[in-house]
Amino acid sequence: MTARLLIIAGSDSGGGAGIQADIKTVTMLGGHAMTAITAITAQNTLGVQAVHPVPTDIVLAQIDSVVSDIGVDAVKIGMIGSALTANAVADRLTSMFSRDPIPIIFDPVMIASSGSVLAAPDTIAAFARLMRIATLVTPNLPELAALGGEAAVRALGPAVLIKGGHAEG
Repeated sequence: MTARLLIIAGSDSGGGAGIQADIKTVTMLGGHAMTAITAITAQNTLGVQAVHPVPTDIVLAQIDSVVSDIGVDAVKIGMIGSALTANAVADRLTSMFSRDPIPIIFDPVMIASSGSVLAAPDTIAAFARLMRIATLVTPNLPELAALGGEAAVRALGPAVLIKGGHAEG
């Protein structure tokens, strides 16, 4: 059976990150990628020029649509768009999978590789709810610092994989 992965994240018009990169990865690994797009970006290799959050009700409708028909074996969450969406996604995934848990990977996207800030402070604060339901959280070093450090993230319960591509050496 082909693994069904729901990706909840923003787009990257340059194709190097976000939904586009996740779809490529899942497909190359033989899985079936489904999406709930949380934000549309205008970006390229030089940076992020614009971000347009998708309304929360549309994000939830995308999740409900694919889960009710296709099913899901795992969830990967990336750029979330807003605090309202973060909280709504946490509520929806909790209600859907509390009895039958599935792996949930949360990449707390808030700072692009170019340095562009992709999440407001209230959105970052709402990430705590997503980290509590996640199986694994994968922040890079600047994101880990914005979340309060490794101890703060681990205190919420998930396993943590810290990405160090921003470190020297």
